[in-house]
Amino acid sequence: MNEPHHHSSLDISVGGEQGLDLPARGQAGKRARLAVIVVALLLAAGATRTIVSNLVGSHHLAAVTKQNAKQYVSVVQPKAAGADGRIVLPGTLRGYVEAPIYSRANGYVRKWYADIGAHVQQGQLLADIDTPEIDQELAQAQAQRDQAVSTLSLAKTSFDRAQQLRQRDAVSQQELDDRQGAFSQDQANLAAAEANMHRLAEMKSFQRIVAPITGIITQRNVDIGDLVNAGNGGAGHALFAIAQSDPLRLYIDVPQTYAQQVAVGQHVSVTEQEMPGVTFDGTVTRTAQAIDVATRTLQVEITLPNRDGKLLPGAYVQAALQTDSKGLLTVPGNTLLFRAEGPRLAVVDADGKIKLKPIEIAQDLGQSLEISHGLEASDRVVMNPSDSIADGDTVVVVPQKKASAGHEAPQRSAT
Repeated sequence: MNEPHHHSSLDISVGGEQGLDLPARGQAGKRARLAVIVVALLLAAGATRTIVSNLVGSHHLAAVTKQNAKQYVSVVQPKAAGADGRIVLPGTLRGYVEAPIYSRANGYVRKWYADIGAHVQQGQLLADIDTPEIDQELAQAQAQRDQAVSTLSLAKTSFDRAQQLRQRDAVSQQELDDRQGAFSQDQANLAAAEANMHRLAEMKSFQRIVAPITGIITQRNVDIGDLVNAGNGGAGHALFAIAQSDPLRLYIDVPQTYAQQVAVGQHVSVTEQEMPGVTFDGTVTRTAQAIDVATRTLQVEITLPNRDGKLLPGAYVQAALQTDSKGLLTVPGNTLLFRAEGPRLAVVDADGKIKLKPIEIAQDLGQSLEISHGLEASDRVVMNPSDSIADGDTVVVVPQKKASAGHEAPQRSAT
């Protein structure tokens, strides 16, 4: 009876303990759910922040990419070249007559008498050549001539005797004809021997190297003991070179654009960089009267007096020709584009699009170019264009206070 009562009190006590644990478990569950919610909110906030950051970054990148894709260019407008001006063309001074002197005989240089810078007269002895082989050949030729003279004398005597005997009918006509033929042949042999002897005598005279013109020795390429060949084929260069330095010749190549403006008798101002402020007056003496197909230029010869000898043959000079540049436009040299199709200029139209214009350059003035065809005065020409610029590219023109800075008037005067 007592045992069941004991179990009942046990159950009451256990039930009491379970009843006491239910509120604690409820609070723990709430805290767990709250923690899960907080974590979920934090994750959602992080994901939202990442998404927003990515969107902002992508928009910024797109804006930067679009900004960087724009090409910013500076432009300049062409300027008129002017109604009157001068073009400056380079050239090299040459002696009025330049004579390279070669040997006409084989031998050795025995002695030379004139060095570089020496003023020599026509016919003056420049060098002696020892020609032992020609001396021996000449002696042999003289002996052969003497032999031909003796043979001819004997043939003439025999022919004369045969003529006398034929008159008395002592010899046949055949024998007379044979002796006459022998006589004629010996005459020809003598003529050939004399011609050979005269040829060798002339060759021997070439052992004296003389000046063919009056002038200045500009080169001496031999020394005592040098072996020289006829025509100097062995050495490959002249023994001496002589030039007449008064007057001088100057050859320049005038662009086709100005070819019609060059006339014989026209005065030309010539300057040399080493003599600043000094101008020499030359005269156009002749032109080629034809345009060179390869360079599209006209070769012009200018005669330049040089009585005081200030100008030296071979010097680099610049010649200034008076020309009419009406109708030509100039642009800076840094606007030119070199393409396989030819020279081009990048021009910006009203819509900000690039158009590559083919042009014809009348004259390259160094820092600027004269354009004869392909350009309008109202065109906006891109300065320092990139090699990748192409037709149809969209560009942004950068405003400048002085868009033509560096685009100075072309220096057309030699002074």
